[in-house]
Amino acid sequence: MQSQTHTGACHCKSVQFRVHLLDGLKMASRCSCSFCAMRGAVALTAPLDGLEFIQGEELLTLYRFNTKVAKHYFCSKCGIYTHHQRRANPNEYGINAACLEGLSPFDFEEIKVTDGVNHPSDNTSLPPVAGVLRFIKDGA
Repeated sequence: MQSQTHTGACHCKSVQFRVHLLDGLKMASRCSCSFCAMRGAVALTAPLDGLEFIQGEELLTLYRFNTKVAKHYFCSKCGIYTHHQRRANPNEYGINAACLEGLSPFDFEEIKVTDGVNHPSDNTSLPPVAGVLRFIKDGA
């Protein structure tokens, strides 16, 4: 695996961070659970020790739902989701790709969608992937 370091921030720049991504941009994914489907973010993978706050960590708000295992963090000023500690692997963070400097969720042509409705932690007999989202640029 190849680690990459990126800087990121929420929309209002109150929360700023540096993150070391596991395997760079290759592990981009979305989730089909009710919360993630509404949020619509593309998440990249970082180890717990790979996230360092430059400023504003105290401005983060925590949201938990259902099993209350996953921890979702948002800027309390602008409301942007920055990252979450995963339920499927609590040793990892999902980092909002849109918060990373110079990166957009539309930079990914294909995104794996994990099955959060039938969460792998609840039912290991089902495949963990629900499908794939594709972004085709206009004129391509």
